[in-house]
Parts: sequence; C-alpha cells; structure tokens
Amino acid sequence: MAAPGAGRGKISDKTDKPKDTRYVLKGLWHYVSHYKIHLTMAILLSMGSNLFALLGPRFSGLAIDAIEPGKGKVVFGTVFHYVKLMVLFYITSSILSYILSVLMIRLSQKTIKKMREDVFNRLVELPVSYFDSHQVGDIISKFSYDIDTVNTSLSSDIVQVCASAITVVGSFIMMVIISPVLVLVMLVTIPLALLYTRYMAKKVRPLFHRRSVKLGELNGFVEEMVSGQMTIKAYAAENAVMERFDRMNKETSDAYYKADYYGTMTGPTVNFINNLSLSLITVFGAVLYLFGGISLGNISSFVQYSRKFSGPINEMANIISELQSAMAAAERVFRLIDEEPEPADKPDAMELTDVNGDVRAEGVCFGYQPDKVILKNLFLHAIPGSLTAIVGPTGAGKTTIINLLMRFYDVWDGGIYVDGNEVRDVTRKSLRKAYAMVLQDTWLFSGTIFDNIAYGKENATMEEVVEAAKMAGIHSYIKRLPEGYNTVINEDGMNISKGQKQLLTIARAMLLDAKMLILDEATSNVDTRTEIKIQKAMRRLMQQKTCFVIAHRLSTIQGADNILVIDQGDVVEQGTHEELMNRKGFYYRLYQSQFD
Repeated sequence: MAAPGAGRGKISDKTDKPKDTRYVLKGLWHYVSHYKIHLTMAILLSMGSNLFALLGPRFSGLAIDAIEPGKGKVVFGTVFHYVKLMVLFYITSSILSYILSVLMIRLSQKTIKKMREDVFNRLVELPVSYFDSHQVGDIISKFSYDIDTVNTSLSSDIVQVCASAITVVGSFIMMVIISPVLVLVMLVTIPLALLYTRYMAKKVRPLFHRRSVKLGELNGFVEEMVSGQMTIKAYAAENAVMERFDRMNKETSDAYYKADYYGTMTGPTVNFINNLSLSLITVFGAVLYLFGGISLGNISSFVQYSRKFSGPINEMANIISELQSAMAAAERVFRLIDEEPEPADKPDAMELTDVNGDVRAEGVCFGYQPDKVILKNLFLHAIPGSLTAIVGPTGAGKTTIINLLMRFYDVWDGGIYVDGNEVRDVTRKSLRKAYAMVLQDTWLFSGTIFDNIAYGKENATMEEVVEAAKMAGIHSYIKRLPEGYNTVINEDGMNISKGQKQLLTIARAMLLDAKMLILDEATSNVDTRTEIKIQKAMRRLMQQKTCFVIAHRLSTIQGADNILVIDQGDVVEQGTHEELMNRKGFYYRLYQSQFD
C-alpha cells in the first residue's frame, strides 16, 4: 500500500473501523523521510544518550563491590573512580537527551508544516462536491486538532518509544551478562506484560478513532449553530438545539471516557506486573547471594537494569492512549489528503482567451446523485451581451445550472459550449476567469475594503477599485467611513450590513475583466432602494457582457433578453417577460403568486 499524501491510494471514509497500522506508519514515514539528516542525527543521539545511561548501573555495581565489610578494606580509589565514571556518563546522557529533544521539536515542526501544506493544498484542489457533503467543522477539526495531535506525538512520544526500545534491549543484554539465572526469573512476568500491552493496544485504537470522529461531528454541529444563530433565535429553537448538543456532547464525552479509561488502566496493570517481577528478583537474588552465586554489586546493578527494563514497558503502556490518539488523528488527516482532487484538465485542454460570451447548453443532463436526476435535456443559448434570467421554484435546478456553467460539476450527458468550445475541452482556470460571479452567500475576508474589492484582480489600482465601487453604488458609503477604502473588515464582514457586503462583492465582480457575469440571488439581501441602485449598475456592467441572473423576485428581471423557466429539472418555458406573461402559463402563475 502506498504511503498517504503523495498521490497514494485513497482511504475510504465509509467505516469507523481502524485502518491498517502500516498504512499510517508509511504515511508518517513519507513526511519524516524528507528530513533524513535530522532523523539520522536523532537516531544517533537517542542511541548515544541511552547507551551512556545504560552503563551507569554497571559502574554503580562495581563501586559497591569495591566496598567490603571491615576497617581498611574499602578501596576508596576504585570506588571514586567508578562513581566519577557513573556521574560523567549520566551527565553526557542528559546532554545528549537535551539535544535530542530540541532536534525532535525541530523535526516535528518541519514535518507538521509540510503536512499542513499538503492538507491545505488538497482542500484547495478538492471539488465543490466534497464541501457539499462534509461539515465545515469536521474539516477544520482535521486541520487543527488532528494535526496538532500528530505534532505532539512526533515531538515527544516517538522519542520516548525509540528510547524505550534501546533501553529495553540494552538492559536485557546487561542482565544476561550479570546473571542469566535471574533473567529466567524475569521471564515469568515479561511475556505477561508484553501480551497485555499488545492486547490493550488493539482494544484502545478503535476507541480513539471513534473519539476523533465524534469530536469532528460535534465541531461541525457547533459551527452550524454559530452560523445559523439568528435563524435559531428567530424560530425560538434554542431548547431543541441545546438538546441536540447535549446528546452529541454526551456521545463525545462517552467516547473520550472509554478511550481514556482503557488507555489509562493499562499503565497501572503493567506497573503491578513489573513490581511483581521486582519482588521475585529480590527473593531469588538474595538466595543466590547466600550461596555465593552473585555479588551484592551485581544484585544492585541487576535490580537497576530490571527497573530500566520494566520502566519503558510501563511507560509504553502509559503513552498508549496518546499514540492511539495520534494514529487515529493521522488516519483522518491522511484520509483527507487522499481524497480525490478535482479531475485534471485534459492533456490537450486549450486556454480560453478573447472570450466573446456566446454560451450554449445542448441536451444537458445532470444529477448530484446517480439515482436522482436534477436537470433533464436542458437547452439554452445566451448570445454575447445578453441577459439570461433563470427562475423557478426552490429545488428546480437553477443553481445547478450555474454550477455546470462554472464547471464545478461536469454534465452527465450533452454539452456546454463557450464560443463554440466545449467546456470540458478548455482549462477550468481559464473558463472560470472568464466569469465574474456574485453569490447569494457573500464572502468577505479579514482585510481592508480595498483588498476585498481588488481580490480577483492582481495589481488593481485605487482608481480601478473606486470606479468599481461607484458602479456598484457603494462608493459614497465607503467615503463616509473614517478610514475610507483602508477600513478593515472583520472576519466574515460582521461590522457591515448584509446589503453593504453584497454591494462590495458586486463591486469585486465589476472590477474583473470578465466577459460573462453570474448573479445568484445577488439582490436578495438588500433593500428596495439599494436594489434599484444595483439594477442601474448592472445595466452599465452588462454592456457587451453575457449575464446570467438567478432571482426569486421576478420584478428584478423584467428587462431580461431571455427568461428560462425551470421546473423539476426541465425548461418548461422560455422567452421575454412580455412573451411569457402573454402565454399565461407557468411563469405567469409564478409571477402572479408574488403579488397575491
């Protein structure tokens, strides 16, 4: 299985069962391997630090053996020699351990920086369909919480695991050298500790995966609640929201409790097994000493090595929860990275240049789900400079047409053409740059008003931005602000009204040198007076441009060159306002219903 994050095989999101551990390890190796020098230095430092620390107990035992009962029998020179060596080795071990910690922090930050880049780049590359089917809160949870969990594990847990492995192996070798008999005594409890630790690792990992999933769901719900708090209050749905939150919060808390409970209980159990092992060593060591089979110094050294041997096993049990949490988090991150990006353009795809704005749709069929068709056999033709209005009941397929025009989705059947070029035969970037777009849900970022208007055009001048603002009817409002065009907009534009936000996004669209314009409910959040100003600006903007307007308020599109009336995915009527009113068909009834 290929390592995640570099065009590897995709991980399915269909199950909560834990994935193959090797998959996650390969994914981590994919990132860590970029820094082989750092990794090599870390391995050498870990080996050096732990080897120096392993020799300390041996010198301690030799120093004890140099002390014999009786006056004048203590060889102080020998004792001090081994003590100095012991202190020197422990100091060296500590210094190397400090350098290792700093190095691992640096390595983890480099690794996580690259991982964040890959996640963000993949988010940018993902198709619109991914965001339509995934909660924003869950995506943010993967980008922040999950990556942070992996970072913590890389900077500390991995070092501890490596150090533990070296210590366990080294301690075992030293114990065999000192007393193979006492090693046999330890073998009674060692398998028990190892088997129990392995069993708990398999049991705990799915629990931590579920914990991550539940946290993502909870974050998604909170994000939805914050975004829709006005609607919640308007419908007096606070109690229902709190009840749902309480239920989801309980599920998340239960998931955390189970994961932490089983992860935490491992340590004390293994510690008990290790203490039992120490008791057996003490008893049998005393017996061997009485029969002259071992010295006091060697008993002391063996006991210290046994603690060094069992200590890492106990530590491993204690950090199992953190490791399992990191593994579950890494799975979620790699799963996101392995999501299929937006399909690449055809190898021979052409750049759409010198656009005139002639748009045709011929026999277009499409649906978001394989078993549910939204658009059926759609035909339309918008000549350059014309205004095409798309109207119809909610869910009729109006926004779907825009999604297809912009190639956020590809048609199932039929084709869409711009200046005679099938849109699948041109690059997405050049196609989308040919459109200016104003969405129903306005989007502004934290920055100045100037930056927000100039967002879509590089190197835009103040004169160009001011002219666009004037055309959108927002210039006078901006000039009244203390900082004018340098006024900073808060996140999501919360310090200005919805109508003003809409006008700013319209000004942004006006600034673009695009031959085609899409307005999706562009005037739905403005008052009548502002709407009139926008309509005047739109008429100026639409000169020599092809414009598509989606509107529920039919009074705003009476001057359209062509009106497409969509119902249940079909174009049921098509024509000018006067022609459709004279037919007294679906459009007529729809128009009259807005004044009843």
